[in-house]
Amino acid sequence: MSRPQKSRKICNPPKMQGFKPFGIALCEAENIIMQYDEYESIKLVNYDNLPQEEAADQMEVSRPTLTRIYNSALKKIAQAFVEGKSIIIDGGNIEFEKDWYKCKKCFKLIEGTENHIKCAGCNQFGNEELINLKTVTILK
Repeated sequence: MSRPQKSRKICNPPKMQGFKPFGIALCEAENIIMQYDEYESIKLVNYDNLPQEEAADQMEVSRPTLTRIYNSALKKIAQAFVEGKSIIIDGGNIEFEKDWYKCKKCFKLIEGTENHIKCAGCNQFGNEELINLKTVTILK
């Protein structure tokens, strides 16, 4: 029997829910699900230019595990790019360093409820306008 998978540490959630190819209607494009840990590996290694060892330390996984996550993310990006598929960033066995929320109305990311400043349309949902990302990021 294999060990249970450890949660991967994520610093910040992505600002968007995914990407779609230009020139293909979203309803016509097939989706590829990229998990939050795959997104984080691409961000740390390619965007933040961290060596894989440091990126693995930040995500609290081993370097070989980070390499597997990273390679999976690259394959999904390549498949989406070549086949014209949309990428949806969702799910995974992850843990955020801080509490993150997303507004249902404006989709703004908010670090902690104390930092929420209501925008013009935010009152539509009342006290239920914020979605706790911790509760929606489960293993898919």
